[in-house]
Amino acid sequence: MGDTAKLLADDPVWLVLVKVVGIFAFLVVMTLFMINWERKVVARMQHRPGPNRVGPNGWLQSLADGLKLAFKEDIRPVLADKWVFFLAPVISCIPAFLAFSVIPLAGEVNMFGQQTALQLVDLPVGVLVVLACSSLGVYGIVLSGWASGSPYPLLGALRSAAQVISYEIAMGLSIVAVIMFTGSMSTGDIVNAQASTILNTPIPGWFGLLLFPSFVIYVVSMVGETNRAPFDLPEAESELVGGFHTEYSSLKFALFFLAEYVNMVTVSALATTLFLGGYRAPWSGEFMNTGWWGLLWFIVKTLFFLFIFIWLRGTLPRLRYDQFMKLGWKVLVPTSLVWIMAVAVIRTGALKELSTGQKLVALGVFVGVVLLISFLLPDKKQVSKGGVPLAGSGFPVPPLDLQVPKSAPKRKVKVATLPKDTEALAAAPTAKEAE
Repeated sequence: MGDTAKLLADDPVWLVLVKVVGIFAFLVVMTLFMINWERKVVARMQHRPGPNRVGPNGWLQSLADGLKLAFKEDIRPVLADKWVFFLAPVISCIPAFLAFSVIPLAGEVNMFGQQTALQLVDLPVGVLVVLACSSLGVYGIVLSGWASGSPYPLLGALRSAAQVISYEIAMGLSIVAVIMFTGSMSTGDIVNAQASTILNTPIPGWFGLLLFPSFVIYVVSMVGETNRAPFDLPEAESELVGGFHTEYSSLKFALFFLAEYVNMVTVSALATTLFLGGYRAPWSGEFMNTGWWGLLWFIVKTLFFLFIFIWLRGTLPRLRYDQFMKLGWKVLVPTSLVWIMAVAVIRTGALKELSTGQKLVALGVFVGVVLLISFLLPDKKQVSKGGVPLAGSGFPVPPLDLQVPKSAPKRKVKVATLPKDTEALAAAPTAKEAE
């Protein structure tokens, strides 16, 4: 345990409660800010006006939307399971807030005359706490789809379960290299391990530079973990109406929305902690790395990752489901395993003539070259053997020489012939006269 854990152990109860309320308020405000910021940035990318009516320059639009949801009618389907339908959004929302408890927002600060660290708790297994909380969120999604009593939310929930499990593995493997290099799973120790520079240069010794493959894998995995575009397959509107929350309205829908954006903030904050030096400034120096300055650097770095979420949503189309799973299982997981083995070789001292920084830089270049070569290799073409022609992903496609058969000749229906002599027709007795 580091000095941060010892400092936090002396916190009085009232200070712990202040931190809890502060973290909750920070996440709620970040959610309101992120929703509005996302709408404004995407609108700017598409050359159209974004929210510009409610509040100064439209910045209170998210607050107005939240108040509107609170007063909407709460509808529950007839076939829904009452208690599970109610608890599912709560189960999704609570772990998202709990995961932020181990994130260090800043170093040692003075709060109301009490010296403490700007962190709720520093556990020896802090990284595992974040992974466990992000995994628990999928239970709320699965239960919401099952309890809705509708097939489309259930399909969206099953998609989300497969998606989160797949990308949770890749995310966990990307963190292993950081843990091996640091020798600790404490978030505070990981931030302190990035305080040095690379090869005595002004370049900060962030793991995002030293362990670049792990950094890239984590960034891709966190987008898939949070069900965000281009990986928003559980909410594929064109296929599943609205996804797992199709039957939800009012505050229950708002809780799902809140959980999604809080998860985005949490994984971005964890990426800042693991790979960008946490609350430390990009340059060394006591002035910018002490006190409340750390909170400023932490928020700036977290906003950088949140902007990546927005950028991807406004740029890339949604992936097909088989492409998405192929990326997770055939690219990210094998690359992570190879990278972990390489880092293990370096950490055991197999290349003693080089320093640790030189080993990691050389290994990162080698892995980059291998990945570049693998991407440049052409895909294996599937040869059709007289069966149904397949596309590259295995989906059946119509043949190129498809000919539409000619339509069948029209059947001639016999029609009763009318008498040609109109006078005879007029002289014919009517039905009443015949009677």
